[in-house]
Amino acid sequence: MHFLYPAFLFALLTLAIPILVHLFNFRRYQKVFFSNVQFLREVQEQQSSRKNLKERLILASRLLALAFLVFAFAKPYIPGQNAANSGKQQSVSIFVDNSYSMQTLNREGTLLDEAKRRAKEIAAAYTINGRFQLLTQDFEGKHQRLLSRDEFNDAVDAVQISAQSRTLQQIISRQQSLLNMQKGSSNSAYIISDFQKNMDSPQPVKADTGISINLIQLKANTLPNVAVDSVSLLSAIHRPGESEKLVIRIHNYADQKADKIPLKLLINWQQKALGSYTVNARAVQYDTLTFSGLQAGWQRAEITLQDNPVTFDNQFYFTFNVKQQMPVLLLDGGIPNPYLKAVFAADPFFAAKRVPDGNVDYAALSSYPIIILSDINAISTGLSQQLKTYVNKGGMLVVFPAADADLNTYQALLKPLNAPWPEKLLTGDIKVTGINLQSSVFKNIFENFPQNPDLPLVKKYYQFSTSANNHTENLMTLPGNKPFWAGYTSGKGKVYVAAVALNEDFSNLPRHALFVPIMFRIALLSGHDAPLFYTLGKDETIETSSIQTNEKQLLKLVKGSQSIIPDTRQQEGSTLLYISDQLQQTGIYELKKQDSTVAAIAFNDNRSESDLTYLTSAQLTKTIPQAKAVLEGGKASLQAAITETNFGVQLWKLCIILALIFLGAEILLVRFYKTQKQAIKQPV
Repeated sequence: MHFLYPAFLFALLTLAIPILVHLFNFRRYQKVFFSNVQFLREVQEQQSSRKNLKERLILASRLLALAFLVFAFAKPYIPGQNAANSGKQQSVSIFVDNSYSMQTLNREGTLLDEAKRRAKEIAAAYTINGRFQLLTQDFEGKHQRLLSRDEFNDAVDAVQISAQSRTLQQIISRQQSLLNMQKGSSNSAYIISDFQKNMDSPQPVKADTGISINLIQLKANTLPNVAVDSVSLLSAIHRPGESEKLVIRIHNYADQKADKIPLKLLINWQQKALGSYTVNARAVQYDTLTFSGLQAGWQRAEITLQDNPVTFDNQFYFTFNVKQQMPVLLLDGGIPNPYLKAVFAADPFFAAKRVPDGNVDYAALSSYPIIILSDINAISTGLSQQLKTYVNKGGMLVVFPAADADLNTYQALLKPLNAPWPEKLLTGDIKVTGINLQSSVFKNIFENFPQNPDLPLVKKYYQFSTSANNHTENLMTLPGNKPFWAGYTSGKGKVYVAAVALNEDFSNLPRHALFVPIMFRIALLSGHDAPLFYTLGKDETIETSSIQTNEKQLLKLVKGSQSIIPDTRQQEGSTLLYISDQLQQTGIYELKKQDSTVAAIAFNDNRSESDLTYLTSAQLTKTIPQAKAVLEGGKASLQAAITETNFGVQLWKLCIILALIFLGAEILLVRFYKTQKQAIKQPV
């Protein structure tokens, strides 16, 4: 047994006071005269022994009552697990999980309400001098400091649901970053959460052995949940009035089948599609929604599910831009190619711009979804480097070599792009022998395709080097399966290389019926628009097309009354927006430059929160080997359990109870213990 305040034990010297009172309490006896005391001798002896016993019992009661009162002030305890640190300054970090899953109901209300109550109980288990850190999923800067108990309780009351979601490794590392700065103190960390499986780490959590880690798991009711967790549009380029196809991914996170879940698609607040879906347990289902009638401009879309009782992931937002025209850049050696000019003049949607290779504005290349090279004898080193950057960032490049091409410059362009380059010119009348109908270029382009199609005739062609690119897409092939026209993936973009120049001395491709639809199809597949959506807490950097600003023209993200100014940086061909943790609400935000809208950007929740399955105590112990305890939330208070762990079994209350018992015993002895014998022997 130990004492928290041993200095109070000096008060045991006061036990001498009742002893002195007992020794010097000489009471004067009243004299009673009898004619003969012989008959009273036996009674007097009996009264004397009873009186001595009573006085000794009263003295013992007084001594014990006073002793236990002194012990109570000294606060005796039986040491607990962390008793060695009980005399040090206590620094405590308490993580309160405020992710979306904490909106789930249990017997105590929402899990977040219970987590707040538990956090206050933990703080109450420490002394008044303890210092506390409140940490939430938001990782706010204001929480990176220690608070008094009252300040901590006020901060806990202000915690709200957040869209953020962190792993256990991130949480413990954040707690350690502050606690390790508290030198000479006893450091403890608590994590109050439902411990969803998305918090787990693939490797055991690395934690400082000098910090006591405690886990408090709140139990939630198991609930079914279905959500849309991703969407994609089949077309990269969107034209006004044309039909669009949207692929949606519906995920059933529950262990039971979801029947007839209604779904609705809104674009610019107008309903465009409806659906009802049945998804098997723990399954993913894809479906395609078709809609049309869009006007030029940014489209703000929302998918809504009716899935109760879990509603935080019932909405999914995305945006895309329908362009009035699509810019196309035609680069040549100084003489316009009549065939390319005729192709893109046939459709007013394409805004083709022809530029000689010596007069290229490199800064504007990223504004073109597709660039077509033709009839350039020698490609300059600067142009090759800029085109490589353009393709790696998602651009589409189509290359038609010149009739008298400098093959070394073409190698310098195509080799870094993982595409084959022309090695030598071959002459001979041959015919294209194969067409790849499974290619994305030809997919769904023909209603009926003849058995013996009329394919291009070739008089001269360039033989390509061997390609090591695993992502090769042959459009058409020559005898011996040699590539005639093929596509190659490079970075985020793609390169299409033809084996012939665009003139009739090489082949009849420029006048062939397939040439125009192939060029249109490649152009329409070339879009490298911004992503349809971003995820809060995951995507902290947004890349948009280049936006020129100055000190007076700041970019702002605006949604209703909420407005933030992101940090912006210009890089070659694009603008980067750094939002960090400034956004807390899902929805569609307008990117504004002064009063004009530059773009519409959608943000959704992290769908990892939608999976309402939880880690078991055994899994938590395996993930965090240093954890001292995994406590389960319930009706019982955590204060007593934590106090016993940190300070041992407190005995001061027992001492007060015993002091009161002995004080009561003294009172009973004084009032009811009789020393006079009731019956007296009669004289003979």
